[in-house]
Amino acid sequence: MTARVAGPTAALAGVPFGVQAQGVWLGRPQLFVRFAAEAETATMYTSHALAHELDRLTKRAPVHSVCCGGRDTLGNAEFLDAVFDEWEPTVPVMVDTDGQRPDAVDAVRKHVTFFQVTLDCGESTAAVERAMETLAAAARAGREHSLALCPGDDASDVQILRIVEQAHAASAGTMIVVHPLPGPDLRMLDRRWAALMEGAMALHRDVRLALRLPPPVGMR
Repeated sequence: MTARVAGPTAALAGVPFGVQAQGVWLGRPQLFVRFAAEAETATMYTSHALAHELDRLTKRAPVHSVCCGGRDTLGNAEFLDAVFDEWEPTVPVMVDTDGQRPDAVDAVRKHVTFFQVTLDCGESTAAVERAMETLAAAARAGREHSLALCPGDDASDVQILRIVEQAHAASAGTMIVVHPLPGPDLRMLDRRWAALMEGAMALHRDVRLALRLPPPVGMR
């Protein structure tokens, strides 16, 4: 690592080892950089301290990648840029984001392998449009990018298919993973999900259906 001053700071909920709960890299063992939400216990890290921690932890145990997630990940783009300027990643880096800061993609693109936008299909029209702008920005940056859709009970098929259509328009290279809520109907491919996947595939070729890994095994 290159020695540097302490740098910017951020509030983290921890830097744990875990298994990715959702998206294209579901099931991958990862080291998580989790930005703290308001209700979470947080520890303040300088970029220098986190760079040192990532260097130490990635040498301690094998992981597939580092996942930067939690609250407002790309709102901490300056912090992440400083971290990875000091610690050159030795494994792929994934950013899991709600997609609300498309302008921040360029600030971290040189360090990030993969951008994942996560939506629950209940977002406002403006929020979905910003998420699509984030996918488009990742595509322009030449980075792999995906959309993880986690619809709740109140999400309609029309809403889900509309988002798939918008993602295709934003970038034909988007990998889309739809995560249905777990339930007894998923012992077999329920007709609703079979029809939904058929409709989604008509709009975009790379669409997958998968169950999320529940906590405490699954993390994001």
